[in-house]
Amino acid sequence: MIHIAWKSLCNRWPTALLAVLAIAMSVALILTVEKIRRDAKSSFTQTVSGTDLIVGARSGSVQLLLYSVFRIGNATNNISWESVEDIKARKRVDWVIPISLGDSHAGYRVVGTTLDYFEHYRFGDRRSLELADGLVFDDVFDAVIGSEVAAKLKYQVDDKIVVAHGTGNVALVKHDKQPFRVSGILKPTGTPVDRAIHVSLQGIEAMHVDWRNGATVKGEGTDADTVRQMDLKTSAVTALLVGLKSRAAVFREQRAINTYRSEPLLAVLPGVALQELWNLISVAEKALLIVSVCVVFAGLVNLISVLLAGLNERRREMAVLRSAGARPANVFMLLCIESTVLTLGGILLGLFLHYVLTGLGSLFLQQQYGLSINLALPDRTDYLILLAIGVAGLLAGTIPALQAYRKSLSDGLSQRL
Repeated sequence: MIHIAWKSLCNRWPTALLAVLAIAMSVALILTVEKIRRDAKSSFTQTVSGTDLIVGARSGSVQLLLYSVFRIGNATNNISWESVEDIKARKRVDWVIPISLGDSHAGYRVVGTTLDYFEHYRFGDRRSLELADGLVFDDVFDAVIGSEVAAKLKYQVDDKIVVAHGTGNVALVKHDKQPFRVSGILKPTGTPVDRAIHVSLQGIEAMHVDWRNGATVKGEGTDADTVRQMDLKTSAVTALLVGLKSRAAVFREQRAINTYRSEPLLAVLPGVALQELWNLISVAEKALLIVSVCVVFAGLVNLISVLLAGLNERRREMAVLRSAGARPANVFMLLCIESTVLTLGGILLGLFLHYVLTGLGSLFLQQQYGLSINLALPDRTDYLILLAIGVAGLLAGTIPALQAYRKSLSDGLSQRL
């Protein structure tokens, strides 16, 4: 029966090929969407690792996470430098990375920080930041840029950058009296670090020496050499990334910071805040999955349509098989084998298309959205999806098979020669 089924499909190869392609595209789509969903979630949750607490002005945990880690939105208030020193001096605190936000360049956020950022910041599986070219800043007007900034704006080491006040794409007020020099370019990380320009906290203060109450003082324009001679002290920062000596103390330190009396502060656990944020955007994830399932369903409907449409042309074939001694069960099995072969062919072709799409799309997603998609063998979830599609294809074939089972003899022999 397998040989007969194969010969029959070969004789009807155009329609069979269309059925295989429909299933293949369905398989490729659902596997690719599932792969992007898993890797996006993994990349999302591993944007920052090794950080025990994120500290900012009292607001909401998601808002604090968005502006401190993902550079989205703005803080409700800053943290005074006195509070930063107090938190850093706590006996259970190992390191503190201050972050100062509020300026940008060509739509990319400028992040004011210290050298501790390059020493202690971790992403992914506790991977540290690495330079692709140049050095970490050691001058007031040095800047270390992310890989996406360098690629999109075509910057190289020693190029000049003029930072603008505010975070919009259109710069109304620029700090053009104090341009920065690109001292280093970071390797790609697949995180918001790729889309950031890092300067020292002294550099943030240097940009604003001519500012009073958020605006430039008319007639003043201190040159960069003069600024370098100044005593540039930081008065406030936007947020802190805190690492503890022991993770067992994380809840105690979180409670202590949340009840800090000098000013209202909020400390959140990155993992908890990330999960809360992912739950908020999981609607889009579920919508993609529903669309993929609908496409798979459409592919299976197409398989049924191809087999049913072929029955009209094969009524004589079924009758000849019956007259040659084939039982109704053999005719039923023939149609089931054909649907299984078509489904398996679609699954194999779909796997091939999935890897082609993943391979070609991973570079685009990395460059455009900072999303790291890695080629890998199918995992347990993928195998379950493929098994479900295979079983569904077999069940889909039973519909035309039942019709052929009932009508193969009487309907076929009634045809005129």
